[in-house]
Amino acid sequence: MNLLIHDLSPQQFSKISKDYEDWTVISDNGKIQPCLGCFCCWHKTPGECIRKDGYENMGALVHYAQKVTIISRYTYGGVSGFVKNVLDRCLGYVLPQFEIVNGESHHQKRYDDDKPFTFIFYGNNITEQEKAEAIRYANAVCANFRCHVRQVVFQKTAEPERIPEITPVEESGRTVFINGSLRYEKGNSAAFASILAGMLKTEPEIIALRKHLNDLSGLTASLRNASTIVFCLPLYVDGLPSQIIRLLETFQKEYSGPSKRIYVLANMGLYESQQLVNLFTAVRQWSSKMGFDYCGGLGISAGEMIGLLVQQLPQGFWPTNKIYKGIKTLADAINRNAGIEDVYAEPFLFPRSLYLGIANRNWNNLARKNGIKPKDLYRKL
Repeated sequence: MNLLIHDLSPQQFSKISKDYEDWTVISDNGKIQPCLGCFCCWHKTPGECIRKDGYENMGALVHYAQKVTIISRYTYGGVSGFVKNVLDRCLGYVLPQFEIVNGESHHQKRYDDDKPFTFIFYGNNITEQEKAEAIRYANAVCANFRCHVRQVVFQKTAEPERIPEITPVEESGRTVFINGSLRYEKGNSAAFASILAGMLKTEPEIIALRKHLNDLSGLTASLRNASTIVFCLPLYVDGLPSQIIRLLETFQKEYSGPSKRIYVLANMGLYESQQLVNLFTAVRQWSSKMGFDYCGGLGISAGEMIGLLVQQLPQGFWPTNKIYKGIKTLADAINRNAGIEDVYAEPFLFPRSLYLGIANRNWNNLARKNGIKPKDLYRKL
């Protein structure tokens, strides 16, 4: 079996469907739900998503495929919102436990696979720089899925991109934090956002994206008079969560009006904060296409541990030292309406080996809490 994941319209796909006869084809039927970031596909129903919408067994489909091909509109250095949604839902393909591969922390294999992935990006006037960033993104996805890139192809389309009509920033004084996590208020993104908010001169408005998933157009329109937007979000499969990409796509399709200053406060579970580079690239590319001012961001690694410690320890104590310094740097930039270079922050004086060991053991505890045995975490479908 071969697997194709694509975002083409039925009319577009009909022109190439003969090339994919006898393939398993994953396309948008309008029913897919975004990944919750709950990790239940690791510690509750290992290898399988708890959201039953027809896309819950994507990890198993990747396993049973001899090869995987992805066809996607080139979107901010990576794939479109729908294709990213599918990739996010493939998380159960790998195990929750970490190991070091080529000098970086990655998830261990659930299956003894090394699947070949082909990425076909289509779009109008994709630049050489954008191609290089897409190749880097494809390699990062495959590194974390423990697969390899067979080929990356770029196809030019005649369909032009919409160019929004953007005017200078209106200094309304309105700063909006968009919490892009689908977890509830106690998630890591919310914890870091709360610390950042406390360092600002004026209190920001915090919007939970999960409350607006069914009306992204309404959310886009409501942000027209915001001078500053801060995206507070986790890393999902080496990039932006699909729900954030869909919001950015909605902006590009529908928004015209005052420019904005864009900042990012990102976190992830991997140890090396530099693995957030593709997420920052996506927001930077989107900002450029929108005519907005990308003003930099902070990337926090070991987020599951740090997100807990910042709520329990004095500010800047031990492992959280660099994180607090990074948040203060970001806050100072927002207060001055200024830009900064992206800041990457990791646990201070907390060895990677110790972090990985603690994280790996914690999955056994979560398994028991959910009524399964630690050995069940390794289940194969």
